[in-house]
Amino acid sequence: MKNSLNKKLIERYSRQIVLKDVGVVGQKAICNSKVLIVGAGGLGCSIADYLSRAGVGTIGIADFDKINLSNIHRQSLYNSKDIGKFKVDVVKEKIKSINPLTKVKAFKKKITDNNFNNIVKNFYIIVDGSDNFKTKFLLNKYSIKYKKILIVGAINKFDGHVFTFDFKNKKTPCLKCFYQSEPSDEILNCEAEGIMGPVAGTIGNIQANEVLKKILKIGKDLNKCILIINLLTLNFRKVSFRKKRKCICEKY
Repeated sequence: MKNSLNKKLIERYSRQIVLKDVGVVGQKAICNSKVLIVGAGGLGCSIADYLSRAGVGTIGIADFDKINLSNIHRQSLYNSKDIGKFKVDVVKEKIKSINPLTKVKAFKKKITDNNFNNIVKNFYIIVDGSDNFKTKFLLNKYSIKYKKILIVGAINKFDGHVFTFDFKNKKTPCLKCFYQSEPSDEILNCEAEGIMGPVAGTIGNIQANEVLKKILKIGKDLNKCILIINLLTLNFRKVSFRKKRKCICEKY
């Protein structure tokens, strides 16, 4: 895979290889990439689906939850027969059926301070699909420390947010630079607040697209700004923000 694409691979990825910003060289980069997705819910399913179809070589998926009936309306890799199964097991199975060439590493555990480095050390890009701010800020802290690319997504009702952080660049602000304090997890509580299913798919697909742009080193990313989307009003806007003094991202 590292050196060439055979005829079958070229056919599989032909519709993106033909893009002048991708080509054979770009497709090789995608096939050799390693991406970790944290959370196998509404965001994580869409992210994993499109990254596997694009040809990402290795996908890691971390989640400790089981599928329930209320997940089905927005978590696109699951169906009614999957209820009661661990999400990472089903995601692994579905990805392998979509693209047998993608290696899948399933982590049936919660990301913590104690296991973060062991899980993420072999991944170049981390994609946040979690549903709580504690996990998001944990990913933020260690992505800064280990100079990872972190792509964060959040959804609520008809709204979605996306951030892209490239911590190899010392001028990059972080999640704590945007939030003055850690928001309440009630904001992201689908059970209490509700969520329109397509919002999860839209934000997850934007995150997947940001991953591919980073792998290919093309386009304009969301560094130093947040993308805010409301699918009820169809309002899309970007809001810039700066690195905050004495923030955690100045430590490393």
